[in-house]
Amino acid sequence: MSDSRYKVDVSVVTRFLAEQSQPEQNRFAFAYTITVHNNGELPAKLLSRHWIITDGDGHVEEVRGEGVVGQQPLIKVGQSHTYSSGTVMTTQVGNMQGSYQMLAEDGKRFDAVIEPFRLAVPGSLH
Repeated sequence: MSDSRYKVDVSVVTRFLAEQSQPEQNRFAFAYTITVHNNGELPAKLLSRHWIITDGDGHVEEVRGEGVVGQQPLIKVGQSHTYSSGTVMTTQVGNMQGSYQMLAEDGKRFDAVIEPFRLAVPGSLH
């Protein structure tokens, strides 16, 4: 059973960036906007990220790094942090998933899970 003191929810909105894509060169650009919401009982700082990016051919790329877009936000109870970023894939469809490593005010480290979400060129899925 999870500890309600350490509850962070993640929501994602994606979009295809046609103007930054080059389909003839198998280059498909996507943007995603993520909201990290602290539903726990303690403020928590987002320390780092771990992404697993899988393209439509099953190729997997893992990305790890500090914070998000150069920040390590402290998210107070009941508040959110929203940011936008992007990725480029060689296929029209793929998915991303991962986790944020968090540090609660009481010193406990925990992971906030990012459930799998799809990246797809409009009209590519039937």
